[in-house]
Amino acid sequence: MSRVEQAIAALATLPAIEWVAAALALGYLLLAIRQSPWCWAFSVASALLYLAVFMRADLYMQAALQVFYVGMAVYGWRTWRGVAGGAPVAISRWPWQRHLAALAAVAVVAGINGALVARQAGGDWVPFVDAAIAWGSVLTTWMVARKIIENWLYWIVIDAAMAALAATQGLAVTAALFALYTALAFRGYWQWRQHERAALVQSA
Repeated sequence: MSRVEQAIAALATLPAIEWVAAALALGYLLLAIRQSPWCWAFSVASALLYLAVFMRADLYMQAALQVFYVGMAVYGWRTWRGVAGGAPVAISRWPWQRHLAALAAVAVVAGINGALVARQAGGDWVPFVDAAIAWGSVLTTWMVARKIIENWLYWIVIDAAMAALAATQGLAVTAALFALYTALAFRGYWQWRQHERAALVQSA
């Protein structure tokens, strides 16, 4: 059997739930790049399926993160559509001081979280990476909901790390998805910058 045939055979053994979750997650990202509020509906569906996928893979922080995603999807839907009489949120930026403070907070919380989980898991490195990705994703998802343009730069790093972590845990489809996410994050940053510049020209 050739390597291609082996790869196809391996993919065929993957649970259908992971394929569906990955497809929905990809739909979320593509819609988010287009700034469509419907991205949040895809986010909810994907998160509910990935909750089961990550529990099976013993990635408990990633599983818990899916619950957060559901809540943030509701918040994102409201802010992007301007529900309750408010204006839809516009693309904005953070000063470097706010980025520094946010990253420091993520590092501290992820370090404590990772240490607590690692103590139960026998000191493995996975809980630390899992926690760092999870807490970084919490911050970055909130940035998406508020349309902070630098969220795409954060996602480039987070998605690349998640692709590597998923691969080590045998989640081939998820690893491929996050590798694609990494490339699409570059596209998202470029497209949001184009929209930001167009808005500045119109307001001038």
